[in-house]
Amino acid sequence: MALSSCRVRPRFVLRRRGSALLTVLWVSAALAAVALSLSNTVRSETDRVSTDLDGIRAYYLAAGAVEKAAIEMHWGRWYPDRPYPRGPGWTEYDFLTGKARVEFIPETAKFDINNVNGPRWLRLMAALGVEPERAQSIVAGIAARKGGQSFMGPFSTGPTFPGGPASFQETEELLTVPGVTPEIFYGTYVPNPDAREGEPRLIRRSGLLDCVSVFGSSGLFDASSADPAVLAALGAPAQGVHMLVEARTRQPLNDAKLNTLKPYLGDAAGTLAIEGHSIYTIRATARLRLASGGFADTQRTVAAQVKFMPRDYDTWIHILRWYDTAWSN
Repeated sequence: MALSSCRVRPRFVLRRRGSALLTVLWVSAALAAVALSLSNTVRSETDRVSTDLDGIRAYYLAAGAVEKAAIEMHWGRWYPDRPYPRGPGWTEYDFLTGKARVEFIPETAKFDINNVNGPRWLRLMAALGVEPERAQSIVAGIAARKGGQSFMGPFSTGPTFPGGPASFQETEELLTVPGVTPEIFYGTYVPNPDAREGEPRLIRRSGLLDCVSVFGSSGLFDASSADPAVLAALGAPAQGVHMLVEARTRQPLNDAKLNTLKPYLGDAAGTLAIEGHSIYTIRATARLRLASGGFADTQRTVAAQVKFMPRDYDTWIHILRWYDTAWSN
């Protein structure tokens, strides 16, 4: 009996040791999984904070570029020996911490939102790719808004525009007009059927934001930066629009070059001019410089509507509106 009990005891001890080892292994695996999950969470949070920090730095870099451009434009208007990109144009600032691409867009390149007649609205909508039924409904809604009438169209969701006549105080108010979608207002991307190898499959289609402004023109329009949809709405044929856009892409337009293009611009020829603007949208897109010399993927775009005042004013530069977040192509 003593020998038999001695033989059984080692097997029992081995089984206990085996189950203890299994328990330790399972606990170790669980702890390893928790540690891996924790490290991934910490890494994700670190990357997120780093991206947020880069975004803030890029924002202030872009904001500084807008202010620098406004000052340079101000002096350039008074002193020809300090030029700035005129009429449309863009420039690039190279800072120690990054670079910024700055665009200059005169508001006279856009329609005055409160002084666009019905035919021009319809041509503009057609150039922006809006289907005819929706375009007519939008134009009717805009007219009702300005006339202080209620409007119920096929794209309405209820009574709109109650009260007296009301002009548009901000361009974004167009989004309250039945039928105006964010894609129509801000623009969108559409397939490029003629894309060749290496070319983008999607191309941007402008929106109403690119074509109308509360500070826009109802007389002469800036030929150097008017959107192709604006040119079409003014009565320029497709071939003339293409020729003008190609010409101003190669080099800045001047009066002589514009005069050679006017025979191809149809009814728009008499409404196009260069220079003579006092209100601009200055838009800057900034990217941070890395320690390696390259640039970060994070970028921020800000913009400002700037009015340049005559010399006898106390403040020569007025910021009419500031956009913390803007879009640039």
